[in-house]
Amino acid sequence: MRIVLHEGVSGLGNRGDLVEVADGYARNFLIPQGKAQQATTGVEAQAEAMRKSWQLKNTKDREAAEEVAKVLVARSIKIPARAGAGGKLFGSVTSADIVTAITEQTEVELDRKMLHLSGGIRTIGSHIVTAQPHPDVQFPVTIEVIEA
Repeated sequence: MRIVLHEGVSGLGNRGDLVEVADGYARNFLIPQGKAQQATTGVEAQAEAMRKSWQLKNTKDREAAEEVAKVLVARSIKIPARAGAGGKLFGSVTSADIVTAITEQTEVELDRKMLHLSGGIRTIGSHIVTAQPHPDVQFPVTIEVIEA
């Protein structure tokens, strides 16, 4: 069945794409959840408009993410934390703590889900955290954990 996607579906396509899928997948999953619509002549014209608007929005979002990257790559974000002997922290520095520190020190708004941090930071010192505010933009953020 030929369908038009109303939103991006992983492994299938982006908003406004015309794709061919199995009839059951379209009827039982994509169409009932509002993620797609069966393709007709009028719908295909709407799909072209959706595709253009999605590309414009995607370009603007990517440019904004690149600006954020320029600001954050050049800076080192300092986070004070209580530590014991040997530089081990009481607890850990989480992605929420990092986002709060970034907002306070650079006035850049990030979502904690944009940071890729396995576990938490548990020692004093310099750490590299990967940020990905856009699927095409990924950059390192230097986090400096200092003793409070």
